[in-house]
Amino acid sequence: MNFFRHRPFGLLAPALLLAVAGCSTADDSATSAVPTPDAKTAKACRDLHRALPGKLDGRSRHDPEPRSAYTAGWGSPAIILRCGVVRPPKMVDPKVAQGGDPDAVAGRVNGVDWLMEKRGDGTWRFTTANRVAYAQVSLPGGMSAQDEGASVLTDLADAVKKAIPKGIASMR
Repeated sequence: MNFFRHRPFGLLAPALLLAVAGCSTADDSATSAVPTPDAKTAKACRDLHRALPGKLDGRSRHDPEPRSAYTAGWGSPAIILRCGVVRPPKMVDPKVAQGGDPDAVAGRVNGVDWLMEKRGDGTWRFTTANRVAYAQVSLPGGMSAQDEGASVLTDLADAVKKAIPKGIASMR
């Protein structure tokens, strides 16, 4: 007996349910690539992960997938922190140091040095400087560096100072 001949729509309902579940927006968790730091950097990043605040700029912590001691997130759309990233090229660009790059500037917030970069899509990314590990914070679209960015960096300053000692990060 041909199952499909007598029940042409018998498999349609389960297939439709799977398709709808796959398109659901109920799970709005962020995703982020997980860095692969060396052993020295990994320890500082794990320490940072434990020291991070539960709220950032009024947003609750919801770590991105896949879960890792090297990533953290707050809110939706998420502010994402990644620790153990490679040094951004603009970190050593003389134009940035001389103030000649309109999309990147060095700055200090509450005792933590940062490279602040405006990305091509208009979003902002901040990377710690003068620490033994690079921690990078990405703001979602619509958040400004001057307003929310300053608040985010202020909220992170104590955790960074506590967990990531001053020094020179690995050159990788």
